[in-house]
Amino acid sequence: MTSTLNRHEDGEGSVQVKQDPKVHIQEGALVIAVYGKGGIGKSTTSSNLSAAFSKLGKKVLQIGCDPKHDSTFTLTHKMVPTVIDILEEVDFHSEELRPEDFMFKGYNGVQCVESGGPPAGTGCGGYVTGQTVKLLKEHHLLEDTDVVIFDVLGDVVCGGFAAPLQHANYCLIVTANDFDSIFAMNRIVAAINAKAKNYKVRLGGVVANRSAELDQIDKFNARTGLRTMAHFKNVDAIRRSRLKKCTIFEMEDAEDVREVQNEYLSLAKNMLENVEPLEVEPLKDREIFDLLGFD
Repeated sequence: MTSTLNRHEDGEGSVQVKQDPKVHIQEGALVIAVYGKGGIGKSTTSSNLSAAFSKLGKKVLQIGCDPKHDSTFTLTHKMVPTVIDILEEVDFHSEELRPEDFMFKGYNGVQCVESGGPPAGTGCGGYVTGQTVKLLKEHHLLEDTDVVIFDVLGDVVCGGFAAPLQHANYCLIVTANDFDSIFAMNRIVAAINAKAKNYKVRLGGVVANRSAELDQIDKFNARTGLRTMAHFKNVDAIRRSRLKKCTIFEMEDAEDVREVQNEYLSLAKNMLENVEPLEVEPLKDREIFDLLGFD
């Protein structure tokens, strides 16, 4: 794969990592990129959503795009080797690899890949994401996949970590009902709008996480044109599932567990059947300060 800097396609003055146009995910698969403020619960959301899609009979692939490579451990019950580490072992001769070297089967058949990343300050996460998709294509591992979920590091501030948006149909933004999370969400909206000028990616909606109420999210949605697709309250079963290194679908049967499971299944069904692209206008920073908060 060759990566080039593209200064204008993704917005005036932008400097973005551009993927090889021949390396793309085939038509027919639903490709979702999950973004949100750091620590907001993107990996938990991604893994449980992957599990929900699998429960609906879909063939699912989850790609973790964080150098911490902790996106899929609740699906696989372990920390799996990363693509970048495996490639380094064979001096980046990808033809020497077998699929089982970098793809691992998780809960209910979900296929799991961790891109990993270069050491801090030494490389670009977008390049690693591109290498991962290229490797999956070379081994024909995307040809029989119904749903692909990219779980992406933090909020979008650079072209590298915006790279999954070049492959996605929809972006889901995970947020809490607080100022910092919504402020980060606003930046993500702006990044997706920039990518949507030249790629198929569109906003799918908001996943409200760890939030008893939705008043601040509702204010932001009403002002910008976003919508909430799912609401997960601060349920202790979700926290316990992470400690048990499993998805919510593997937890002991209880009312609160069933409620969360049903919400994930509903989100998966909506993404398959009812989601429509949104036209969203991000706010200026000062406008968010003026909009949110208590009277």
